[in-house]
Amino acid sequence: MKGWRRVTGTGKTVDLFVIGGGINGCGIARDAAGRGLSVTLAEMGDLAQATSSASTKLFHGGLRYLEYFEFRLVREALIEREVLLRAMPHISWPMRFVLPYHPDMRFESDTPTSKLLGVVMPWMKGRRPAWLIRLGLFMYDTLGGRKILPGTRTLSLDGTPEGAPLQERFHHAYEYSDCWVEDSRLVVLNARDAEARGATVMTGTKVLSADRHPDHWIVTTQDVATGRTIKHRARMLVNAGGPWVGDLIQGTIRLNSTEGVRLVRGSHIVTRRLYDHDKCYFFQGTDGRIIFAIPYETDFTLIGTTDADHQDPSVKPECTPQERDYLLGFANQYFRRQLTADDVVWSYSGVRPLYDDGAQSATAATRDYTLKVDQTGGAPVLNVFGGKITTYRRLAESALAKIAPFFPNLPNDWTRGVALPGGDFPVDGVPALVARLRADHPFLTEGWARRLVRAYGTEAATILAGAQQAADLGVDFGATLTEAEVVWLMDHEYARRATDVVWRRTKLGLRLDADQVQVLDQWIQARWAQGTAAE
Repeated sequence: MKGWRRVTGTGKTVDLFVIGGGINGCGIARDAAGRGLSVTLAEMGDLAQATSSASTKLFHGGLRYLEYFEFRLVREALIEREVLLRAMPHISWPMRFVLPYHPDMRFESDTPTSKLLGVVMPWMKGRRPAWLIRLGLFMYDTLGGRKILPGTRTLSLDGTPEGAPLQERFHHAYEYSDCWVEDSRLVVLNARDAEARGATVMTGTKVLSADRHPDHWIVTTQDVATGRTIKHRARMLVNAGGPWVGDLIQGTIRLNSTEGVRLVRGSHIVTRRLYDHDKCYFFQGTDGRIIFAIPYETDFTLIGTTDADHQDPSVKPECTPQERDYLLGFANQYFRRQLTADDVVWSYSGVRPLYDDGAQSATAATRDYTLKVDQTGGAPVLNVFGGKITTYRRLAESALAKIAPFFPNLPNDWTRGVALPGGDFPVDGVPALVARLRADHPFLTEGWARRLVRAYGTEAATILAGAQQAADLGVDFGATLTEAEVVWLMDHEYARRATDVVWRRTKLGLRLDADQVQVLDQWIQARWAQGTAAE
């Protein structure tokens, strides 16, 4: 079972030791392993346990970043949308975004665009004119060289499905394209592919210290479950600790560095489904900020996000009552149905570890990534700051460009166009996979088959291999989660506890009650103990 393997210590020197099992760490590990470097990755909890499972779950260019003149970041992200879509059509798919327009819409006051218009057109008093939105959407359509995703169009909200859930004062909207992605599954699939290419991936493994020597690092890790410590030897260290990147620099790696990280909390709420169509809404607030309302897990709507400074990475981020009410109030400016706290069925929050560029507000802090190599006094270390989930693959390529001088004759970039596990089928191939899965396993409902294909792609057939009836899949944990799937997640996807399964590998926590989750966890722990005893 992945994550259960005993790892020996310093007998072997690896090329890279990666700290952090979020999207940046796993993306770098995959890229490096694919170039022939020996790689070990350590994650103190579960893969994607922090920031990488708490995003808004979009591959998007970042329309609002145009107001900050971050054209390079937006262009790179726009190009990446379709690159990633082709590589993972099971966990990512196109989505249309509806941007309702009203003349009273305003800028956030501290954006460069707002300041420029305040000088050139002071009579606008912070309003966001329609021509400026059209210009932004034109740039959004053209900067990335679209080939798959349809472009922007103007949409009437009068008497249309898109207008039905909105207040009557909205008559027109703009509709554009971005992509959905299952963020935590993206991380797991990168880790799996890294391991398939030779990397060692250790979850539940905390890095206690990293001692620098002239030509290598000695990294001491501890198995969180057993307390067992191991020393590892590596030629180079990669600090992809996400919210903990600063703590690792100062405390674990002990660098004399002035580079800093700004922690920005983003919170989301989930309600029961608020409308019948499958498009997302892009709402602009009177304070100049934006939120999304997104169809989520078939029966729900996801609303987010906020931007608030978060001081301590050791404090688990939670959606505060104030953030919840802010999101509800924001959505209530648009939806006919007025939402209350009673409509919220779940909430989550994550901390974005942004590079501290000195921005005045959390919203204005750059979402671009920054990579810094330090080789003062010995073996090199690469520190990773910031980044967006959309540009994780490009971040990994940039990281390897920083790493390459220390490993002569390193092969060139290779990940573009290479499918992640289960993603070896066409972008529009999900319906055919669902139909084939149901034909081979007639007991599957449409929803069950679609969930499996959206999670596992072509590997769904492997999970169900030989099953002619539901009972063949073993224990039924509820909400279509069976023993066969849980065994797959433990043996192939590093799951070690029920929360790994129901909140990161799937989102079935929305459908299972506390008793069902407890039964699942007891079953997993019993199998864990059995597997450990057999080693």
